Amino acid sequence: MEIPKKGGIFSKHLLTALLLLVAGTLPGQSAAAALPNTTEDNKQVITGAERMPVWLPYLRGKRAGLVVNHSSRVGQQHLIDTLNNLGICVSRIFAPEHGLRGGEADGALIVDGQDRKTGAPVVSLYGKKRKPSPEDLDEVDVVVFDIQDVGVRFYTYISTLYFVLEACAEQYKPLIILDRPNPNGHYVDGPVLDMRLRSFVGIAPLPIVHGCTVGELARLFAGEHWTGGGPPMLKVIPCLNYTHQTPYNLPVKPSPNLPNMRAILLYPSLCLFEGTSVSVGRGTNSQFQVYGHPDFPRDSFWFVPRPNEGSKYPPHEGWVCKGYNLCDLNINALRREHRIDLHYLLDFYRQFPNKADFFLASGYFDRLAGTYSLRRQIEAGMTEAEIRNTWQEDLEAFKAIRNKYLLYPD
Repeated sequence: MEIPKKGGIFSKHLLTALLLLVAGTLPGQSAAAALPNTTEDNKQVITGAERMPVWLPYLRGKRAGLVVNHSSRVGQQHLIDTLNNLGICVSRIFAPEHGLRGGEADGALIVDGQDRKTGAPVVSLYGKKRKPSPEDLDEVDVVVFDIQDVGVRFYTYISTLYFVLEACAEQYKPLIILDRPNPNGHYVDGPVLDMRLRSFVGIAPLPIVHGCTVGELARLFAGEHWTGGGPPMLKVIPCLNYTHQTPYNLPVKPSPNLPNMRAILLYPSLCLFEGTSVSVGRGTNSQFQVYGHPDFPRDSFWFVPRPNEGSKYPPHEGWVCKGYNLCDLNINALRREHRIDLHYLLDFYRQFPNKADFFLASGYFDRLAGTYSLRRQIEAGMTEAEIRNTWQEDLEAFKAIRNKYLLYPD
């Protein structure tokens, strides 16, 4: 459904400000360097947030609720500051996991607060609740979602998107998605979620790597009626000069434990270790680029987890973890893989001395995998090819659904 747009034209001063903002500058600021994201024909990728003349008219004269974090930037400026400088009323700010500024550790509960610049209440969507309440939306006319995702089912920003979409539909609030590229959008892979394992790390029947941008996922959630509340008033502002095969280097790290593009590309494969007793480098400077365990029999590489910004209580804190270092893997080679690499998991399990202690008793591995089968297949000694064959039928069915909602070519 289209969002009603208030009439009127931009003033000369407003248009000038918009051009400066998209370029990443304002009067009195130094020029910002262009983001290093270009296509093969040297066209720069333009995010939905940077297309301000397209979406700003929907906010004029409205009270805006923003679902944002530290990645919500227009050029070099945060979206909150951009709108505040243009006189747009920001009446509510909603913060996902890791908080508004993106510095909180994974899984840490986020408390409500107040934005110091706008004075707007900051409502946590990763604390006592995961979904905006009717009261939260009472003083909001339109909601804007602008968060950089990494394209993986268990990365919780898309679960926040799911509940925001549902809340907006229930309360008849328009929702604008400012789309951003998916750094793992060049492939689709992994088991599709068994809804018996539905959780905040698996909110909808998606494969581990879904190959969608946030805007495409919002269209899919709404179009397949996976959210409640009826059809939403949804408007997606697409990126320009982007396809799913366009390499995209994130201008800021999306969360504390994904420090660089190598970690982001390895994340779909290595995060499954989080459901085991194996460390993925939390408490080091190489999160999701190393993995190991104190009892692992190889000692050619080791690391010692210590508390840091991304993890106050890292697994195996203070213990020597022996394992593997992937920090030298070529990023372009990783992109060419086009699939989750189960070899890391299968190889480590085969060498692990006490297999009864490999998987966590909490069942977290099954929730991450989205299926009860993968753990059992690993324990049974199945090969990667045999395991992959078991999820292909569901994966192909998902791809057919996905194709209906794509905004960008594969």
